[in-house]
Amino acid sequence: MSGCGCEIEIKNRDQSRVLILLLAINGVMFIAEIVAGIMGDSTALIADSLDMLADATVYAIGLYAVGRSLLVKAKAAHVSGIFQIVLGLGVLFDIVRRTVVGSEPESLMMIAVGIVALIANTVCLMLIYKHRQGEVHMRASWIFSKNDVIANLGVISGGLLVAYTGSSYPDLLIGLVIAAIVIRGGVQIINEANREKNKKEMTL
Repeated sequence: MSGCGCEIEIKNRDQSRVLILLLAINGVMFIAEIVAGIMGDSTALIADSLDMLADATVYAIGLYAVGRSLLVKAKAAHVSGIFQIVLGLGVLFDIVRRTVVGSEPESLMMIAVGIVALIANTVCLMLIYKHRQGEVHMRASWIFSKNDVIANLGVISGGLLVAYTGSSYPDLLIGLVIAAIVIRGGVQIINEANREKNKKEMTL
């Protein structure tokens, strides 16, 4: 029925369902990767686990924003971006620490967990795909899911390089790349959120 709001309700319900699934997947993978990263002494895995935590937070904030005003959605995306940047900086700090004190990453652990994370994030990417051009809080989810797949490929590559070279430097380098991806994603979504807020303010 025209004007009944049914389409909006269906869209909101669909967004909520997708975000709940994304939140659950990333929450489980955060726990799995942080444990594996600590046990395997891998900067790349720890960086990727924190990326999972950041994404889980993004999805939780996005879930809060579903059905709310455009301004609330833009603010939610802005907070998500800031959180991503903070975690990215935390990874950079860990890289510096490990560079100083040294590390011995387990290459097989990196490869195995990286593959599992890649599968999980590919599923996330498929779930969020149809919302990639949607509202700003859903675009934020798409950006971060896409970055996750790139980060997972980096972890797998890092594990292969560690196994081949016998050096911890590939692990540190991949951790650095993941941190850069996380920070870049955070900046990107903050810019998107600011554009949405400016558009909203211009219409008032």
